[in-house]
Amino acid sequence: MKKLAFILVIAVVALMTSCGPSAKEKEAKRVADSIRVADSMAMIQAKQQRTADSIAKVQMIQKRVADSIAHQDSVAKHLIKPAKAAKAVKPAPAKKAHKK
Repeated sequence: MKKLAFILVIAVVALMTSCGPSAKEKEAKRVADSIRVADSMAMIQAKQQRTADSIAKVQMIQKRVADSIAHQDSVAKHLIKPAKAAKAVKPAPAKKAHKK
């Protein structure tokens, strides 16, 4: 009886180890996982770049506003002369259609 139980245990262990994934399956899973990780990293880097671009854009707008305010303060304190207003450009005369 002990021999039969021992043989059954050996058979079960042998069947369990032989049912695992093959070397090709393991390699395919490893490649798929590495591709998935690379795609995830690329998405994260793209999102970080968009965030950095947005921050840079906001900072540029804030700098323009600050420069504009500083310019207006300088004009108000008569430190600099105000910019001359641009002359209105007259529209070109419309061409008359030729009559036949």
